[in-house]
Amino acid sequence: MKNMFKKADFVLLAILILIGIALSAVSVLSASRGAKAVITVDGEIYGTYSLSDDQEITVERDGHTNKITIKDGSAQMTYSTCKNQVCVETGAISETNESIVCLPNRVMVEIEGGEGGYDAVA
Repeated sequence: MKNMFKKADFVLLAILILIGIALSAVSVLSASRGAKAVITVDGEIYGTYSLSDDQEITVERDGHTNKITIKDGSAQMTYSTCKNQVCVETGAISETNESIVCLPNRVMVEIEGGEGGYDAVA
């Protein structure tokens, strides 16, 4: 029990930490400004909206309401009839692959189509 950790354990831990930092840096540095917001309801595309046009979209489904506001190149869920309001508190998103999800109402807003970038799923 005295020598529970060996030198190899510390080396492995250091390597894993460095890999984590590298992946985080790549994720942050590769983010690009999005061009459109894709709204899906219950897994099906409800609509695709340009982030360059200021507008408000109201999604009404099965007695639930969500309002998404697109303004100044970003999208934000500004109103929801869900109880926990996590989707509203998420704030505005504008980078590719960022999303806002309202689980109780099954509404998702995802940013796609970055300028000068590309969308890919690995």
